[in-house]
Amino acid sequence: MQLGNIQVRVISDGSYLLDGGLVFGQVPKVVWERDAKPDRKNRVRLGLNCLLIQTPERNILIDTGVGARHPERNKELYGLSSSKLLRNLRANGLTVRDIDTVVLTCLHFEHAGGITRLDRQGNVIPTFPNATIMVQRSAFERLKTPNERTIVSTGYTAEEDFELIEGIDKLQILDGDTEIAPGIRTVVTDGPADGHQSVLIDLGSEKIAYLGDLVPTPSHVNLPYITAYDRRPDATLEQKRRFLDRIEREGWLMVFSHGYSHVAAYLERRRDQLTLRPVPTV
Repeated sequence: MQLGNIQVRVISDGSYLLDGGLVFGQVPKVVWERDAKPDRKNRVRLGLNCLLIQTPERNILIDTGVGARHPERNKELYGLSSSKLLRNLRANGLTVRDIDTVVLTCLHFEHAGGITRLDRQGNVIPTFPNATIMVQRSAFERLKTPNERTIVSTGYTAEEDFELIEGIDKLQILDGDTEIAPGIRTVVTDGPADGHQSVLIDLGSEKIAYLGDLVPTPSHVNLPYITAYDRRPDATLEQKRRFLDRIEREGWLMVFSHGYSHVAAYLERRRDQLTLRPVPTV
């Protein structure tokens, strides 16, 4: 979408598989499987959708996908194949050196795993060498002090990766809601995870909401749909209620971080029922 002199694109890192019970939480399988058909291991396919925001001065990437560094166990568990993010950036005329800002909505592996990669000698290096990596302080502090539950939800996001970024002075810690560029703002929505943040692009006549794991798929527009991973489910519920009301009233375009069949849509009310009007992203 072209918004004046700002262009916004969805950049895919492919997809992955996750247990449907984790994705849809307390919603019964007989209900959620109408929209997401599970495989024989009860896993549903989810998109890995990042957001590229290009202003006249900056190339801003929201989330980095899973990346390419995974234990063999995780590759089988999540059905991971090769990372597609860098290839899709190149298809849009950009290299890793062109990205100057990376905003991570959370530090789960499918959002932050792509901040590092291996060079030809097998050394771990920053994927985006010129980029400042922005994370909320509480997310970074939780990464450094994990417990058994957060380790499972984080999957594979190595503290060492962030120490590498911090060591080259490329890590920027945010304390609360932050304007990262004119009309582009992060908003703390920490129901899904400590320090989780959503990204709002508000340029007057056009508005885009990338809510991350607050509303990860189109199905999660339904208020009871909250993942089993969520840190504070009741907070997620209230944050969803507030944001979805605003999105409906003000006509925001929603981009779903884990939407697979549908990645972006407008929220509309027809005959007193909320519906989604999908928007093609290619």
